[in-house]
Amino acid sequence: MEFIDKVRLFVTAGTGGNGCLSFHREKFIEFGGPDGGDGGRGGSVYLEASPQLTTLLELARKPHLRGVDGMPGKGKGKTGESAADTVVSVPAGTTVYRDGTLLADLAQPGQRFLAAEGGRGGRGNLSFKSRRVITPRLCERGEPGEKTELTVELKLLADVGLAGFPNAGKSSLLARISNARPKVADYPFTTLTPNLGVVGHKSNSFVAADIPGLIAGAHQGKGLGISFLRHIERTRLLIHLVDPAGFGGRAPLPGIKDIETELKAFSPRLAAKPRLIAVNKLDLPGGREVLAKVKARYPRRTFGISAATGEGVWRLLDRVIQELSRLPPGPVRFSGAAVEGRVVRMETGFRIRPLGGGRFVLEGRFVQRAAAMLEPTLPEAVERFQVSLKRIGVDKALQRAGIKDGDLVRCGDFEFEWSGETRRPLPRLKSDRRTRIGIGKK
Repeated sequence: MEFIDKVRLFVTAGTGGNGCLSFHREKFIEFGGPDGGDGGRGGSVYLEASPQLTTLLELARKPHLRGVDGMPGKGKGKTGESAADTVVSVPAGTTVYRDGTLLADLAQPGQRFLAAEGGRGGRGNLSFKSRRVITPRLCERGEPGEKTELTVELKLLADVGLAGFPNAGKSSLLARISNARPKVADYPFTTLTPNLGVVGHKSNSFVAADIPGLIAGAHQGKGLGISFLRHIERTRLLIHLVDPAGFGGRAPLPGIKDIETELKAFSPRLAAKPRLIAVNKLDLPGGREVLAKVKARYPRRTFGISAATGEGVWRLLDRVIQELSRLPPGPVRFSGAAVEGRVVRMETGFRIRPLGGGRFVLEGRFVQRAAAMLEPTLPEAVERFQVSLKRIGVDKALQRAGIKDGDLVRCGDFEFEWSGETRRPLPRLKSDRRTRIGIGKK
């Protein structure tokens, strides 16, 4: 199975159902009154952490996520059915970003993140009935669902991370201490994707992660780079495996400094994690001499092992269990602030952006939503929209921006013509399918 750990998603929530314009008609009841029901709410899109998944492959194949639209309202005051929410499963350990900002860290199975909120249903004419307006002839379209672009990254959940140069024996050690069967060969960069294994030792168990080998300059893109280091960012303990023969002409002791430099370049928190040093391949000539030199430099955290024969592996695991018992239980969460829900930023007001040539763009969450829910074929709906814009000060703001009679104001999918005297609807534009209606002071 292909390993995918970073995907860009395009999420669109469901649109709300349209409101209904209807009047009660029954024999012997002359003035039945309005009875158009509201539309149902559009379905939202959620991301949910699932322990059954280990890769983002399914999301990479279908990056466009779409919610279900709500049903329209009906006569006799019947509200349209709201759409069910769409829940998309992601592996536990997935982080969600938007424009580089961390929004959610789905570290525990069952955690949910609201990726896009469904639009509310449009109101039917029954909702507009009041003492002043007994027979309203207006309704609303459903609100469009939220659209957003997200980046999801997978950070594996493990207790112990294995790091080191290529061919240091990380995959061999993982295969020795667990049931994982990563690829093992006698050439560099054998491991191309992270591997996980569950290790059982003396009635204790923990999860170990093996990542592709690092080389000096990995943070500058050399070798396989440092893109896989995110998978040991949550670990509680690191084991740095050392090849007595070195790598690329680099001696073992300077090589240890190289790996520490790459860890620090990726994340200072990762470099600060507790680390053990395991000099591997003691069964080969020169291994024990290198072990003596490394142990003289790092006496309290250096171990000699042979992943091929099993020599020293149990002593290393004893120390791992001892260290894990001192550290906080469970895999450490991502270094950024974990977000249980979604950070909501309220946008207030509106913005007017002149385009030149007598054209202006009206932007803002409220005005764009009002334009999207406008039913332009109903004069009362158009009038209500104009009054709403005037109440929030759009008229005065356009005048300060230098608008003149005949200038066009664009808001969402509609264009409005500024007029100081008329509010009458103008003909629909067939060229761009936008509606031009008069807007301005009477």
